[in-house]
Amino acid sequence: MSLILFVFVVRVRDGLPLSASTDFEHNKELQERKQQLRTISRSLPRFPDRGTVKGQKLNIHFVSSEGVSYMSVCHSSLPVAKAFCFLEDLRWEFTACFNTTVISLAARPYPFLEFDSTIQKLKQQYNQSGGPALEVTLAEVQEDLRIRPPQLINLDEVELTNGTANGHIEQSPASAGVNQRLEPVTAPGILSLVLNIMCASLNVIRGVHLAENTFQDDYEGIWNVVAFFFAFICCALQCHLYLFHSSLKKLKSLLLLSVIVLCNLYLLGLRNIWQLLFHVSVASLSTSLTLTRRIQHRTDDCGV
Repeated sequence: MSLILFVFVVRVRDGLPLSASTDFEHNKELQERKQQLRTISRSLPRFPDRGTVKGQKLNIHFVSSEGVSYMSVCHSSLPVAKAFCFLEDLRWEFTACFNTTVISLAARPYPFLEFDSTIQKLKQQYNQSGGPALEVTLAEVQEDLRIRPPQLINLDEVELTNGTANGHIEQSPASAGVNQRLEPVTAPGILSLVLNIMCASLNVIRGVHLAENTFQDDYEGIWNVVAFFFAFICCALQCHLYLFHSSLKKLKSLLLLSVIVLCNLYLLGLRNIWQLLFHVSVASLSTSLTLTRRIQHRTDDCGV
């Protein structure tokens, strides 16, 4: 049975994930603990350099040093001293591989994933032998823990404080929609965007040319110009609606489609039936793809 299940290394000042162990186990409590690691990592500046969160079968332990926090999810049967001994060994290995300058300049999550191989070796050592290779190290950690025991953290308070500090308590549907991410753009979606841009370009070119003639003919045919520009604006809005999440998406999509159809019917005298069908078909395709593009479910990015 694995005693150390998951390891997470983060930067203290902003909670940026630096490295993590490869996740091979997928039980429910482990997933919950990994989510809690993320919550704790966003509040690390408020905590002392050692902390523990106790769970039913799995505990969280962490040690922070020189701007980096080393966190682990361990089975409750693993003695606390051995868990912190593991984190100390992990700290020594990490600082030997990466200096503080490289760590402080890291801009993207998980820039040191290659460190996972070292994590796996340490995990294997502790999981198989049940402790460090040097008993002296374990004795030192036990004495240090006796003098400075780790702080027991109440996760409910952490989540409440963290949510308040980041303004995440009770978002309205409108404000929550801003942060929603849609599924990746598909090949038909790219085709739809290209065709929509083509239709928008045709509309604005025809509209500009017609406007020049209209101004010379005492504004005769001004409504044709308006129809071309309305169709251009609707094509641009269809592209935006496909690319970005919006509230009332269905209503907006159908409204834009209706306006494009009406504009093209009004311009039937300036366009033949095939041109009209092309513009309406592109608008219909864009509407269909917009309505079927779903919100992407957020996944726990602690597992690597």
